Amino acid sequence: MGELAIVFGFVIVAALILFGTINSMHKRTLQHRERREALDRQHSGNPDAASKGKIERLEQRVRVLERLATDRGQDLALQIENLRETSGQALPTGKEEERT
Repeated sequence: MGELAIVFGFVIVAALILFGTINSMHKRTLQHRERREALDRQHSGNPDAASKGKIERLEQRVRVLERLATDRGQDLALQIENLRETSGQALPTGKEEERT
C-alpha cells in the first residue's frame, strides 16, 4: 500500500510539472503570435518612405508609357529618349549589333 501511494504521488507531481510546462509554452506561443501579427499589421499598413517613393516613380513611369502607347504624335522618339534619360537605365533599342 505504501509503494502504491509513492507511485501515485510521483504520477501526480509529474503531471503537474508537465501541465505547467505545456501551459507556459502555450502562453509564449500566443504572445509570439500576437507580436508577429502586430508587426505584420504595422508593416503592411505603413510602407516606408523609400518604398513609397519608388512606387510613386513607377506609377509615374507607367502613366508616361500608357500615354506614349496611346498617343501617335510626332515627338514620340523624343519622349522615349527623355524617358530613358530620366530612368537612368538603358532601355533596349532593338538594334543590337550582331556578333559573328
